[in-house]
Amino acid sequence: MDVNPLIAKRWSPRAFDGAAEVSSSTMRVLLEAARWAASHGNTQPARFLIGYRGDDTFEGIFAALRPGNQTWAGRASVLLVGAVAESDERGPMPNTEFGLGLAVQNLVLQAVELGLVTHQIGGFSPDAVRAAFGVPDHVRPVVVIAVGVLGDDADLPEDLRAREHRPRVRKPLADTVFAGHWGHPAYPPRESNPQNP
Repeated sequence: MDVNPLIAKRWSPRAFDGAAEVSSSTMRVLLEAARWAASHGNTQPARFLIGYRGDDTFEGIFAALRPGNQTWAGRASVLLVGAVAESDERGPMPNTEFGLGLAVQNLVLQAVELGLVTHQIGGFSPDAVRAAFGVPDHVRPVVVIAVGVLGDDADLPEDLRAREHRPRVRKPLADTVFAGHWGHPAYPPRESNPQNP
């Protein structure tokens, strides 16, 4: 049995085509995929702020990125801030990051289906996003997501260019899935890759 090709093909490049555009209607499909993610008690804590390259929202999100991420993220077609609403009219909401994570994964896999690439970015200033966009106190920015079309890695600095060609590696199930007691592998160690887990 093979892993779904959408999962096997997903990766996080930094080389984006700086001339490519992603339409509002395409982003709507990605955000609809995010909207249908599971969440704790159907609380739906995921919130998104969307900027298209060249508009003020994109520039505000870009300005909040750490300098290392600014060396490549400006060529993305879209920058999104993924945030969590930590409370609603009923009070504090549980497991909000789990809900956002599921929503972002839906969005990312939908992007793969549409021939797009994404890169999740943790290196940004949530406080800068708050200040730039008036994010309310009960909402916490967690991640920036670059969306676009795969570009030429020759446009990247040399150190990042090398990273584009690293093999995708994940810890084996023997190190992460246990049975009987903690540390006892549920699956014996063996070679694994996304096509043959």
